[in-house]
Amino acid sequence: MDNSIPALLPRGEGHQFLLYGDSCSGVPGALHAKTFASVNAVVRRLEPQPEFILFPGDEIIGLTPDADALRAQWRYWFDTEMAWLDRATTPIWHTTGNHTTCDAMSEAIFREVLDLPDNGPPAQTGLCYFVRRNDLLMVFVNTLWSGLGGEGHVETEWLEATLKEQSDAGHKLVLGHHPVFPVNGFSGPYQREIGHEYAEPFWDILVRENVLAYLCSHILAFDVQVHRGVLQICTAGAGTAHRMPEGIEYLHCVQAALDEQGLRYQVLDAEGVVRERLEWPLPNADRWRQLPLGETEAPFSGILQSGRAIELRLKGRAPTTDFASAQTIFSAFTPGSIAALWLGLRGPKQTLTLIVGRDPGRSPSYWLGPDLPPGDDFDIHVAFCPDMGPGGVLYRSHGNARWSSFNSATARGLEQLSWPQQWSIGHGQHGTGDRRFRGASLSIQISGTER
Repeated sequence: MDNSIPALLPRGEGHQFLLYGDSCSGVPGALHAKTFASVNAVVRRLEPQPEFILFPGDEIIGLTPDADALRAQWRYWFDTEMAWLDRATTPIWHTTGNHTTCDAMSEAIFREVLDLPDNGPPAQTGLCYFVRRNDLLMVFVNTLWSGLGGEGHVETEWLEATLKEQSDAGHKLVLGHHPVFPVNGFSGPYQREIGHEYAEPFWDILVRENVLAYLCSHILAFDVQVHRGVLQICTAGAGTAHRMPEGIEYLHCVQAALDEQGLRYQVLDAEGVVRERLEWPLPNADRWRQLPLGETEAPFSGILQSGRAIELRLKGRAPTTDFASAQTIFSAFTPGSIAALWLGLRGPKQTLTLIVGRDPGRSPSYWLGPDLPPGDDFDIHVAFCPDMGPGGVLYRSHGNARWSSFNSATARGLEQLSWPQQWSIGHGQHGTGDRRFRGASLSIQISGTER
């Protein structure tokens, strides 16, 4: 029986590749060896096989002061666990990781064993580097350089210079081990993401230089979010037997295709089942429909299927004085139940906030967007894209093509949300006095997109 898995292919000229990280293996019979093997079995079923593989760190369990033991783990990882891969045909490129380069000794062995390109900054030869494949530039940064202080510390000058020097590249990817933005609510500078003093200048560089995506791992999950038009894709399911959180995340690999139209990926679990997928950028919304103020019958209800997204255009003027109490812009509810979805302003900064109540009797989840200053006119697009999980609540100013994800601390998105049949614009579900919008000229349009 043919058990091959069809790979996504470029639509014309492009690139087809695999992304996975954090196997933490390299020891025969150890905890993660079996799980890593199960993910590799799925990779081997891809047809056609990837042109190259990206592995953003923590291949081996590492974290040992014994240099010989570290070398033995690398040998086992390459010569036994990855023996199926013809690296001459399918190159594999790596980033540093907290298990593999936790001190100067392990950094030296990383350089020695992997023998990566030596085009990085002089002090980090073999730890930082870039690869150019025709119109694709991939820059590999070191998010835990011992010369800066270790885990969570990253240099940015070489990154910016490299992106500028390779500015003619049609597609640009940057890879590092640690996320820049928290994943699934797991947050903590220098341990779960890069130090906060690096985060803003690092991301500013990616935005200025038109980078498509930052690819990372470390948090044992699959997650995608976007900030100022640049994707952060976190994949850490290559074999580490733990999950963040357990019961929601799963072992996985990511197969992707990149072409002139954009990026497409499919996330395959350890059985080879496609669990998540995305096409980026999102299509432009069209066929706008005006929603009337007050309560109205929903233009659609039920679960948004994969490939569909909903976009709202919110226009109006924020209250001229601060109102810390909640103000409804949009609400979707079932009579007699707390709103399944509420979008409005909350707090002294009048923060655009989404509240989603999925399960009766359980606390809702919160997504936080931009603040709306008192008296200012606003024209904001909000998109709901279930294919992006928690990162799939997005906003942008009208006329600005760069989306950003709302901030959240949840591991679940809107993929299982059943949209109710009753909607309310400008006030909550109990009449005009319930959490009404206290600004002026509120207008909402809706558009559905599908790919």
